[in-house]
Amino acid sequence: MAATHLLYLHGFRSSPKSFKAQRLHAWLQQHRPEVHWWCPQLPPSPRAALDLIRAGTAGWPAQGSAVLGSSLGGFYATVVAEATGWPAVLMNPAVDPARDLAAYVGEQTAFHTPEEHFFFRAEYVDELRAMTPGPISNAQRCFAIIAKGDEVLDWREMTARYPGAQIRLLEGSDHALSDFDDHLPHLLRFLQLCD
Repeated sequence: MAATHLLYLHGFRSSPKSFKAQRLHAWLQQHRPEVHWWCPQLPPSPRAALDLIRAGTAGWPAQGSAVLGSSLGGFYATVVAEATGWPAVLMNPAVDPARDLAAYVGEQTAFHTPEEHFFFRAEYVDELRAMTPGPISNAQRCFAIIAKGDEVLDWREMTARYPGAQIRLLEGSDHALSDFDDHLPHLLRFLQLCD
């Protein structure tokens, strides 16, 4: 079934201004304007982020909804997909953000608006640890785009996290997937939004 509702979750220090989110939204507006799109600004607290996501998607249909996420957003997308059964598109997804973000406790700047600061608290690491899902229950509903050239996350760890999923493993690229346009058609086909 083609996706009718899309939830896009950005990464750590990112925002709805993420070029992947902007590019996908622009494609939908041009080709599939009937698709409901939501890309919220996620708060620094993982618990608050999940509360926001749950509240914002509470009325969404069980069939036709899908979640996409990049980096930390990929971790959140995995949490959402496990809770809802929705298909998930995961772009260089964080596998163990509690471990990886422990080094970032303190004041941070927003990537797209460096003049904006936020505080990443030690308890947020505990929140991430508490919400980490177990093994993926239905790998068939997951499509992962993973770059061997990712300078932030280990592609081997990402690939191992999603056994049995459809994985587009890129020889190069980078954490941001700067070549996103090359992968957009594959993502859209997975969501049954194009031929």
